Amino acid sequence: MSKPLGIYIHVPFCKQKCVYCDFYSLPRREGDMDAYVSALRAQLAEADFSGYEADTVYFGGGTPSYLGPRRLTVLLEAVSAACPLAPEAEITFEANPDSAGDPGALSALRRAGFSRISLGMQSAADGELRAIGRVHTMTQVRSAVEAARQAGFENLSLDLIYGLPGQDLPRWRDNLAAAAELGPEHLSCYGLKAEPGTPLYARRDTLPGDEVQADMYLETADFLEGRGWRQYEISNFARPGRESRHNLKYWTLGEYAGFGPGAHSDFRGRRYAWERDLTSFLRGVPSLSESQAMTPKDRAAEWLMLSLRTVRGLEAAEWEARFCRPFAPFAPFLTRCAAAGYALREQGRWRLTPRGFLVSNQIIGELLDQIQEE
Repeated sequence: MSKPLGIYIHVPFCKQKCVYCDFYSLPRREGDMDAYVSALRAQLAEADFSGYEADTVYFGGGTPSYLGPRRLTVLLEAVSAACPLAPEAEITFEANPDSAGDPGALSALRRAGFSRISLGMQSAADGELRAIGRVHTMTQVRSAVEAARQAGFENLSLDLIYGLPGQDLPRWRDNLAAAAELGPEHLSCYGLKAEPGTPLYARRDTLPGDEVQADMYLETADFLEGRGWRQYEISNFARPGRESRHNLKYWTLGEYAGFGPGAHSDFRGRRYAWERDLTSFLRGVPSLSESQAMTPKDRAAEWLMLSLRTVRGLEAAEWEARFCRPFAPFAPFLTRCAAAGYALREQGRWRLTPRGFLVSNQIIGELLDQIQEE
């Protein structure tokens, strides 16, 4: 029986680099798009997928929609030629509203087999969008959502960012309300971080403080939960049954193989990443920037860290059966977290509350230290 696999295709092209972005994305490289598609097809053709069947495919970036429907269709065909696709595979592409407003183009992608679209809304306020270097408007967001529905997409996700320059809680609440009105099946809500090396980092003092961002996060969880979007991971909310199946692989140690410069993989017992170097990739000589064979102890640490990012959380018997390690050493600390309102124990499972998610790095770090001490 074939094992399930997620396939990630990285598209590094974008129309304009956002001021906060530290992903591997390159503006004004349209002339490289056809060569890039050819290089990706070659990389996919060389991959060994024996024993696997892809049940999720995810085109991320950059801005995959900027490639246009013809190139995206060619790439999806290359994926299916290299690896069998499950009959009900979830096939997602990320899109920016300015390049996803054509119902005809989206219909072509739907016919090609794409079943899910993740739209980078980010804000409902044009001024906020300009402040972070986005090239679209809220009018284009609405048009893109309408075009996606006309094209037959029944699984739509919206990305939002809170903690934008000068933003306060009421303005963030307005953004949530505007996104909810569009009726997406899925919402991803991320707190803005000023990463070193980005233009935003030089004006990081314009961002709301940690306490304001914390209030925005708690408001997000409460607002969306009350309107039918269930939180299932720190930053992700979905209608029942509409969780991102591809992203769930990351949080449940499912296997996935990434292609393109900057893409990461967890495949055949190794974690590895391709060098963020488009020039070498186009020459057909991609190289790895990192590669690590995962030990049982590594996997145990990953499972703990990733499980506590989700509302499913940790269960003692499952942990002990999977890793042959006792769960009891974690219980005293988790009990203290519960007393402080950071964790809950329900039906034998430990999970973090929204308040706990806010300090999840500290909680997870404490538990990982216990693993390292063994």
